[in-house]
Amino acid sequence: MPIAIPASMVSLALRFPERVIGNDHWRRKYPDLVRTAEERALGKLWRPEGNGSCGRFDAAMAKYLADPFRGCVERRWLSPGEQAIDLEEPAARDALAAAGLAPGDVDLLICSSFFPDQCDVGNGAFLARRLGLGCPAWNLESACSSSLVALETAASLVGTGAHRNVLVVTSCSYSRVSPEQDSLGWGNGDGAAAFVVAPVPAPAGLVAFHSINTSVTCGAIYATLEPNGGGSHRIEMHATAEAGRLLRETAEPFLTACVGGVLEKARLTTGDVDFFVFNTPTAWYAEFCADVLGVPREKTVNAHPLYANVGPVLTPANLYHAAAEGRVKDGATVLLYAVGSASNASAAVMRLSDLRLAR
Repeated sequence: MPIAIPASMVSLALRFPERVIGNDHWRRKYPDLVRTAEERALGKLWRPEGNGSCGRFDAAMAKYLADPFRGCVERRWLSPGEQAIDLEEPAARDALAAAGLAPGDVDLLICSSFFPDQCDVGNGAFLARRLGLGCPAWNLESACSSSLVALETAASLVGTGAHRNVLVVTSCSYSRVSPEQDSLGWGNGDGAAAFVVAPVPAPAGLVAFHSINTSVTCGAIYATLEPNGGGSHRIEMHATAEAGRLLRETAEPFLTACVGGVLEKARLTTGDVDFFVFNTPTAWYAEFCADVLGVPREKTVNAHPLYANVGPVLTPANLYHAAAEGRVKDGATVLLYAVGSASNASAAVMRLSDLRLAR
């Protein structure tokens, strides 16, 4: 197996808000919304159309159609006044501590805040100030595939010798863009992940990476700027009437194109991969991916019941739980996949070496 880049994740940390929102929140506060859920955004987004064009996706989704929350159990939401950077900072510190590094050891910070705490620029420089970093601080955005694109960017820079220790921090703050009266937000949560990418000894490292753009989904999920009182504004997320069909129809071709592409580059087959880490924006997504690829479900992980859809945090969160449960061990060959609307679908094959989890 060729090792394209002798760099990999050496530490991984997660942070989530303390505020946990269960489904009973809506049952108590908005019983009419729950009763009419199928007429609202989440119900309309995830429902089959009966034309057979999304067979595997719809088959995996079928068991959740009677649930107005579409399989979401609970989600972590920011408290009033809490910001994404309030999760990013402790996640970053935890990742550095797990790697045995001090802030002065960081050569580059890559920050992927979805969405940032201010409307003009990303959180990168603000996070660098909080951490006391003197190195460059970049903002990188690829929607829900941001963490994988950041992994490729960081590993490539470490592999060339341009940098040695790259700190990657990603966050999701969906609760701020979906009012709780909008059922689209029922499936979304908030959180942050951080990891350090550094040189690793052979045969560990990033074996291969393959990405395609998802421009066909542009406009399916979109945001508007809405008045928030007192002259301020807020971002609100919406889904078009065609969004569900478009996301369902593209799910399989995006997956097979990226996974097929990365395995070809790595000169591997699915049978050579020890574990598969998919982002899990829905409760059934890991099951769907395993079915499409023909891999055992026990070689996948699903953190969705714990966090709901946390966008770019999903892939590192699933990897963290797989490693914490002992399902991904030192030396394992892991395939990671993430897809983002109006951005990219990406897959990576990585051979791990002493991945240290922040506890």
